[in-house]
Amino acid sequence: MSHTRSTTTGRLGAWGPEVWTTLALAWPLVLTNLSQFALSLTDALFLGRVSTEALAAATLGGNLYFAALSPAFGLALAAGPMCAQTRGRGRGHLRGMRRDVRAAFWACAAATIPVWLALWHTEALLRGLGQDPLLAALAAEYVGALMWGMPLFCGFVVLRGFLSAEQRPISALVVSFIGVAVNVPLNYWLIHGGWGIPPLGVLGAGIASALCNLVMFAGLVGFIAWDRHLRRYHLFGRLWRFDLARLREVAQIGLPIAGSMALEISVFAFAAIAMGWFGAVAVAAHAIAVQIASATFMVPMGIAQAATARVGLMTGAGRATAAARAGWIGIALGAGFMAVSAAMLVALAGSIAWLFLAPGNPGAAETAALAATMLVLAGLFQLSDGVQAVASGALRGLKDTRVPMLLAGLGYWIIGLPLGLLLALPGGFGPIGLWIGLSAGLFLVAGMMLARWMRLSASGGLTLRRRLG
Repeated sequence: MSHTRSTTTGRLGAWGPEVWTTLALAWPLVLTNLSQFALSLTDALFLGRVSTEALAAATLGGNLYFAALSPAFGLALAAGPMCAQTRGRGRGHLRGMRRDVRAAFWACAAATIPVWLALWHTEALLRGLGQDPLLAALAAEYVGALMWGMPLFCGFVVLRGFLSAEQRPISALVVSFIGVAVNVPLNYWLIHGGWGIPPLGVLGAGIASALCNLVMFAGLVGFIAWDRHLRRYHLFGRLWRFDLARLREVAQIGLPIAGSMALEISVFAFAAIAMGWFGAVAVAAHAIAVQIASATFMVPMGIAQAATARVGLMTGAGRATAAARAGWIGIALGAGFMAVSAAMLVALAGSIAWLFLAPGNPGAAETAALAATMLVLAGLFQLSDGVQAVASGALRGLKDTRVPMLLAGLGYWIIGLPLGLLLALPGGFGPIGLWIGLSAGLFLVAGMMLARWMRLSASGGLTLRRRLG
């Protein structure tokens, strides 16, 4: 009896330290994500005061850009679980983590080139998708500048994954804040002109964001070179070495992550394009709602990154029960935050919408009203969005990425988007119908991701041990 009681107490007692460890790792990652998101948010805030067309064009271009970014971004994210498991194994981790980072750099570079070739034809792509010629031309200007920051952003993500595996995320946070601080004056200067620079509008916003990606990547490179502990890894030594085994692992882990991201990002990108069928007001309202929903999503996304690092570290060390515990703690934290976020969005929808609009602009009142309705719907899907994000992050810590990709495809493209289009067009609900369908898709994906994690972490982590081989 006494032995049983002490064992139970010991198991319960292990949850508290893991909660604090996860929070200590997650909060810098959350703030880093928020600061990176603030780059596009800053663009939206500045351009929304230029014109509704400028905001709509940047939204169309930004959605296309982020959809195209997903292959390289997914490969960059593979560095996190790889480095975490390598560090968890212990012996030889210095050389092993260096190989992980180097392979991720190579993979991102290879994925960037074909994406650049596609984005070079942004205007033709958008016009082919039925967008207004003026919006397509403005979006092409924005993407034409923004695309040059893509490899720099991916390099930043690779190094952030390495630092998360080292349980040292604060440096990425500091560098990200510097990037945001630089972005605000750059946006004002380049969008509106001054000091010999003519007003560049949406082109200026794209240039500002690309320059900020350069600042953030260079900042992390400089920090790693300066820090005595991190210098030991020699991450940038012999970058030219081709490591086929590690590249194969990056592809095996990263391409399904890229696929999952592409499925999620592209479904919202397609929704933005579909909004263009209803006019600039619908696109601008959609942009406002997506910006806010994306901002709140940065919190569970940061918790998911912490869960990836903690689950990966415990998995690499062979501690399957601890890995399962870390995943469940992350899911609970993500769900708790998003429940609070949902209540705030529903209560403050109207006030939030007007933050992005100038009252004197044509169509501002109509845009604000539609955006407020969309924000209420966004609040309703917050909880499921948080659960699916953190569950997916925990699964990445196990290097389990292929099945989550398939689940995302089922929820977003087979169920969510067709339902939304059905409600929007034949159903007569218009833009709101699209959002109802997307909400249903997110709810379904959350349930499936949670069920997947429950199965793999069942019986005190025995399934995890089988996955480790």
